Amino acid sequence: MRNASRIVPLTDGHHVWTRRVGESKTKMLLLHGGPGFNHEYLETFADHLPQHGVELYFYDQLGSYFSDQPDNPSLWNVDRFREEVEQVRSFLGLDSFYLCGQSWGGMLAIEYALHYPNAIKGLVISNMTASISAYVRSINRLRQQLPKDLLKLMEQYESVGDYEASAYQQVLMEHLYPQHLCRLNPWPEPVQRAFSHFNPQVYNTMQGPNEFLVTGNFKDWDRWADLYRLQMPTLLLVGQYDTMSVEDIEEMGQRIPNSHVTVCPNGSHMAMWDDPDIYFASLLHFIDSVETGSK
Repeated sequence: MRNASRIVPLTDGHHVWTRRVGESKTKMLLLHGGPGFNHEYLETFADHLPQHGVELYFYDQLGSYFSDQPDNPSLWNVDRFREEVEQVRSFLGLDSFYLCGQSWGGMLAIEYALHYPNAIKGLVISNMTASISAYVRSINRLRQQLPKDLLKLMEQYESVGDYEASAYQQVLMEHLYPQHLCRLNPWPEPVQRAFSHFNPQVYNTMQGPNEFLVTGNFKDWDRWADLYRLQMPTLLLVGQYDTMSVEDIEEMGQRIPNSHVTVCPNGSHMAMWDDPDIYFASLLHFIDSVETGSK
């Protein structure tokens, strides 16, 4: 199995890192979440797909660990990242390929698919809803399930913008993240590594201070009305305990014409780790159905 890393030069003079794993006519480009995280928490894809004939392309978006990390918040916006994906696709020579985006990468995949539909053979939207307002409603419901004293504590720190306070972080790391971000204990080493390497400037500019509070520049993103335009075969993946609402993902499945929804019953936001059997079986079945033209 041949692997190869390539640095992609962008038109603005920056560079991003990619790595191919496997060799096949069936190709998939992975878009990681964050924004500002990197490909490392997706390394498990290499344990499940190449041996089944899928050539994987890992890719660290600009600002992420293996790519250039310019100190320039003006770069961190949805439109620029979408065009970056197109530059990466073109440089790698990917045509009629599978695009798989997870979390923020799912949002980016939707944006790319709406603007460049002809390049995509199959679209995978993993753990991402169709609007940030829907995401905020979902995380607010999860927050409301906390004991009242913990919720009040979070709100107190948020009211003064003290997101790094140890007591505030403790609620996230001991109560919310273990339930809804990744349910394995301890977290897998690649997940821990990705967290240690994330770029807070990118994340804070676009998302906000953490997974359970959105204040960044993509807070008004909404593509519900455009989902009907996604005409390519599409797989939607969500965890039962996800930060995304299962009902929202199922609604997306109703609006995207040629789509299928898989709910990972033991999965969270990182269902590829805490419910891998269901997650990857569904992904492989989807690829096989597109390749063979079956349902």
